[in-house]
Amino acid sequence: MQKVPSLLSGNSGSNRALDLARVLLVHGDLAPRLALQTILQAGGYAVDVAASPAEALSKLDEGRYSLVLSDTNVPRNVLAYARVKDYRPATAQVTSYEPSRKGRPAPGRHNLSIYTENLPNLLEEVAELIGLRACRRYRPLRSAV
Repeated sequence: MQKVPSLLSGNSGSNRALDLARVLLVHGDLAPRLALQTILQAGGYAVDVAASPAEALSKLDEGRYSLVLSDTNVPRNVLAYARVKDYRPATAQVTSYEPSRKGRPAPGRHNLSIYTENLPNLLEEVAELIGLRACRRYRPLRSAV
């Protein structure tokens, strides 16, 4: 029996036909990186990890991702580089700390928190980010009149 490749993951050689999307996780600390990787994989996402900005840039050149999640300590040029790729992945920063309640992030800036109380919502937020990016990526162009 031949396995059917996942249409959503962008990885035609995937062994899991139910992968929702490919995610690149960039995090310098081992424990949070493994925790996030485990949570995302349990949610059905194909996850590639990078422990450094250089490794992340290399992976961005090698593959296509639906979402790039970066630790807030990773330089922003990694997310900027992801945003200029032709396939335009969704991007967000993750933190292990509870966000301050002082205000909302600027438009276009997405911050996901993985503090203990927020873990049940993490997969929902990831799916929403990927969905929002897909809607923007495939919306029809306005006609010039």
